[in-house]
Amino acid sequence: MKKKILLLGGSAQQIIAIETAKKLGYETILCDYLPDNPGQYHADHFHLVSTTDKEAILKVAMAEQIDGILAYASDPAAPTAAYVADKMGLPGNPYESVEILCNKDQFRAFLAENGFHTPKAKGYTELSEALLDLQQNAFRYPVIVKPVDSSGSKGVGRIDVFAEAEEKLAYAMSFSKGKKIILEEYVEKFGYQIAGDGLSIEGKLMFRCFANDHFNPACVNPFVPISASFPYHMPSEVQDKIHQEIQRLLTLLRMQTCTYNFDMRIDQDYNVYLMEVAPRDGGNYIPQLIRYATGVDLVECSVKAAMGEPLDDIKMCPATGYWAYYAVHSLKDGILKAISIAPEVEQKHIVENHILNEPGDVIHAFTGANTTLGILLMRFDSMEQMLDMMDNSEQWIEVQLQEDAE
Repeated sequence: MKKKILLLGGSAQQIIAIETAKKLGYETILCDYLPDNPGQYHADHFHLVSTTDKEAILKVAMAEQIDGILAYASDPAAPTAAYVADKMGLPGNPYESVEILCNKDQFRAFLAENGFHTPKAKGYTELSEALLDLQQNAFRYPVIVKPVDSSGSKGVGRIDVFAEAEEKLAYAMSFSKGKKIILEEYVEKFGYQIAGDGLSIEGKLMFRCFANDHFNPACVNPFVPISASFPYHMPSEVQDKIHQEIQRLLTLLRMQTCTYNFDMRIDQDYNVYLMEVAPRDGGNYIPQLIRYATGVDLVECSVKAAMGEPLDDIKMCPATGYWAYYAVHSLKDGILKAISIAPEVEQKHIVENHILNEPGDVIHAFTGANTTLGILLMRFDSMEQMLDMMDNSEQWIEVQLQEDAE
């Protein structure tokens, strides 16, 4: 009889986890709250259940008698997976630790309590309390506001003066399922913000692949990455220091075997700020890019970890070549006319095209991962070429709206 794995989330980007589990010989059960999710057509069984409803997911898991549970590339579902694994005695990580990593206010407090470099921060359930603190200069401007429990940079805003506060606080709160936001002082970065994924085995960070985050300042939400490019453009000793800080965090949290998605900064003194260490694979096809760059298949690692299978052959592999994802995005709402890509770029640099929208579709300005028009996986001839193309994407791609032609 096949072992059963319960997968939480069936978006287009999560299908690879379903297919990988099937390839490894497991029976796949999928839960998603969206009735039109594409993953249901790939899984062996489907339940229309929200992945953040812990008790409902536990009920499905017990009825299906699963052997493992995985929240692939999903922050909101990661605590649910840890909760079910804990209740059923399945492979997983401490539920309390996963909760800390997935809730920004708890994470900031944990970092501060344990001597990590972290910005001054505070969580709020009442907008009036946050406004009062800002009015009384409890924080040094600029201040970043975020929902504590959202992913994909949805709801994030920057407050430079008090006059901007009320609108941006309310906007952030609208994206929080638990109706809680966090204010934190802005951290000036040195070089690129750091993205990437990693893997711990029995608590030891055995593999990591860091990347450069790229942003488009013209976007409505300029804090959503439009790209992550590999490898990270910093010397090995800087990367080793980042590795050590991540390891210290994982040891304190008693993490076991798990994949991670990173969001970090360093300052000019190379102090490491762990902005987010999410206990799940990265979205935007980051694991696929890492497989191209290193040969390490983090999707397969995620599935095996969820099923308690050994990962004995995983080791650090430096990235070879130059790789990036690019999130195709619009600066405005409208009706899509065309996505125009320079022919040379299409022929030489695009490895996989995952554009989801077609001409005639209603599209929205890029405010978070949920408003991406699709993802391009790309390769380059040099670090310089890669960084230039990701920092200046308007030179080779254009999203045209019907109104633009009028």
